[in-house]
Amino acid sequence: MRRMIGVLALALASALSLSACGGGDPLNTTATQTPESGGGTAKAGKVVVGSANFPGSVLIGSIYSQALRAKGVEVEEKFNIGSREIYYDQVKSGGLTIMPEYIGSLLAYVDKSAPTGTKEQTVEALKGKLPAELAVLTPAAAEDNDSLTVTKATADKHKLTSIEDLAAVAKDFAVGGPPEFKTRQEQRLKDVYGLEFKEWEPTGETTADALKSGTIQVGNVFTADPKLAAGDLVALKDTKAVFGSNNIAPLVHKAGVGEAATAALDAVSAKLDTAALLGMMKRVAIDKDDPPTVAKEWLVGNGLL
Repeated sequence: MRRMIGVLALALASALSLSACGGGDPLNTTATQTPESGGGTAKAGKVVVGSANFPGSVLIGSIYSQALRAKGVEVEEKFNIGSREIYYDQVKSGGLTIMPEYIGSLLAYVDKSAPTGTKEQTVEALKGKLPAELAVLTPAAAEDNDSLTVTKATADKHKLTSIEDLAAVAKDFAVGGPPEFKTRQEQRLKDVYGLEFKEWEPTGETTADALKSGTIQVGNVFTADPKLAAGDLVALKDTKAVFGSNNIAPLVHKAGVGEAATAALDAVSAKLDTAALLGMMKRVAIDKDDPPTVAKEWLVGNGLL
């Protein structure tokens, strides 16, 4: 028994000696974090790419994850998480490392009183509003903005071309959009355009269909939604820039993103424009093609895979 105790003591002393010499604690099985790690929840060398719960975000998340893997970065995907109200804190804590974002909407989320502006103004404003743990990397030219959209029949009947024109009829109209749209935009639309709608309906991804069926008269349809290109829907001009610039950019947990990941994401942003986004969104939303497949074909076509 004494011999066994002596052997164990010697082994423990050796382990402690190795630790003191900078070799790490051999009794600790937790992976050491590296610049590429996803904060406190991802193992060494891994980033966690998330997406919101709508097709455009899943598509961009797929583009990011495949571009990162092509550069040797280990990736875990966590897609269809939910709205910004759910995923934002996960990026802040490091549970998610990289998230597709829309810069104007992100600015309005972190500072409800922030004025809207150009892409450059929005990025500069975000630098002063995001917590120290977070950063927005270089935005793409591609933009997927909020809109207030009506059917062509409604636009013709009420002579609607801009959001300003809605002021005279909003009290008789129901407006639809994602569940969080009312919380985020009701007061801003009232303050900037004087709009007070009859009711707000949570329509989510079916907003365009709800417009066509007459369930709602105004809808928050994203401008990259291919249903807008069909000709029977009209996105009203945002003459007072209430929605601002909504270029696509990676929101990152800074401690979890190293040089390789940053370079891969910047390369994607340098190639992604609105025309390409619209083409891919048609395949995903209308043709029902698999987002990872669409993402891969775009990456290959642009020399990123």
